[in-house]
Amino acid sequence: MSALEGTTGRRRIYLMRHGHVDYGSREVVKSQDPTIARLTPLGKEQAKAAAAAFAHVPLDIAICSGLRRTRETAEIVLSQHVAPPVLEDEPGLTELHSGKFIPFATREELSAYLTFTFEQAGKEGATFFEGGELFADAYARAVASIEALLHRPGWSSALVVAHEGINRLLLGWMCGAGPSASLPFEQDLACVNVLDFDLVPEEGDNPVSRIERRIIKATNVTPYGWLKAGMHQTSFEAIFTAPELEDEVEVEVEVEG
Repeated sequence: MSALEGTTGRRRIYLMRHGHVDYGSREVVKSQDPTIARLTPLGKEQAKAAAAAFAHVPLDIAICSGLRRTRETAEIVLSQHVAPPVLEDEPGLTELHSGKFIPFATREELSAYLTFTFEQAGKEGATFFEGGELFADAYARAVASIEALLHRPGWSSALVVAHEGINRLLLGWMCGAGPSASLPFEQDLACVNVLDFDLVPEEGDNPVSRIERRIIKATNVTPYGWLKAGMHQTSFEAIFTAPELEDEVEVEVEVEG
């Protein structure tokens, strides 16, 4: 089994969130389809900062959720590599689905409701907005995607670009607390989480390794602002109140992080 240098059975996943997008843009609101949201100029600059940080980091595998914003972010990051791995789509890492477009009077109201929603994530039957996906279901598919990646042979370091909600759930899994731990794990735009896994071979004829230990080396690292100077808003607040957003557009979107 491939492993990180100096270890016998350790693999690393660099879990990123995509860069800034505008869910209140005319394009998204008119289509009522948040999956088409693309990186804004700010989001591209955030991804470029991550690309510079990753320029000399070996990567064997690169995966995104398949949505435009994660693919654009991953492509910018990989652009600094001489021989980057082929970028793969993993639908199990797409953002939680809210189920329908929900009107909010202001972006601030939307941010507050998102916070409340994630506070309920660990409760039985909790959904991402009324009529949306169960947190438990999103948690299960995200964890299954990462476990499947870890069981793949022949790699030691992987880049995974996903979404705020999915990343929060995965960090809850990393610390053994499940969906209920998702809220405290801030996921700023284009942030990087460094996650290590100790794997050991299963006994018998089964070639699949099992996860013996999960290790969080770093979380919510933002290459464009290492010390978070001036970044006083939560991630929910920042994405809905950034100055470049089209404030005159009524907020009525299916929210995805």
